[in-house]
Amino acid sequence: MSGHSKWASIKHQKGVADARRGQLFTKLTREIIVAVRDGGSNPEVNFRLRLAIQKARDNNMPLDNIERSIRKGSGELEGTTLAELVLEGYGPGGTAILVEALTDNRNRTIQEVRNAFTKHGGSLGENGCVAWIFDAKGLIMVKTDDLDADELVLEAIDAGADDVKVESGYVEIFTAPEEMEKVRSTLEQKKIAIASAELAKMPKTTVQLEEKVALQTLKLLDKLEDQDEVQHVASNIDFPDAILEKYQLQVSG
Repeated sequence: MSGHSKWASIKHQKGVADARRGQLFTKLTREIIVAVRDGGSNPEVNFRLRLAIQKARDNNMPLDNIERSIRKGSGELEGTTLAELVLEGYGPGGTAILVEALTDNRNRTIQEVRNAFTKHGGSLGENGCVAWIFDAKGLIMVKTDDLDADELVLEAIDAGADDVKVESGYVEIFTAPEEMEKVRSTLEQKKIAIASAELAKMPKTTVQLEEKVALQTLKLLDKLEDQDEVQHVASNIDFPDAILEKYQLQVSG
């Protein structure tokens, strides 16, 4: 897996995102609204909506918020018109960064993303410049506090996982996008608690950076993720644990 995903998982594990829960709910609301708009309000036949609702539940979003978001998407309640936007660029050292956004103001979001790249040593690129580096994957995270990681790996493979990575305190399970729900359901039936599950863009290959550039890039990735309109950020960087720990000390200090 890429070190960027590892950093996102560390933040999830340590609750770094808790202080941004209001912002997280905004992002989840936008995803539900667009899912309903594009595929209807019935999660039984709308795969994207099922995923969005499940992710909202995983993050303890109140049921009232979820239902209100669905009504906004269906037009029962007045809501903002949102457009999907994929922006591609290069981080410090020429690394690939993919930004997915839902916005009610395309020009504003492009400008904000461009500013973030520029201020942190990167540059916004043209459509198609880095998208080819990434594949769509289902990504399931399971905490291993009370589980045998090796046994979990076997269970995940039996359930249909393409790949499994064991990290400290959790396991990352990768699936084909269309298989993620089945794998998740199979694991839950075996009483394995799922910490999170989402569709993600994963790099086909990764690169490493020297420490100064790596820390600068992590700051850029966090800045992008902090923007309300940005839903997902992917990179092809493999950050060593020592770099992630140093950056964590910087942002928590």
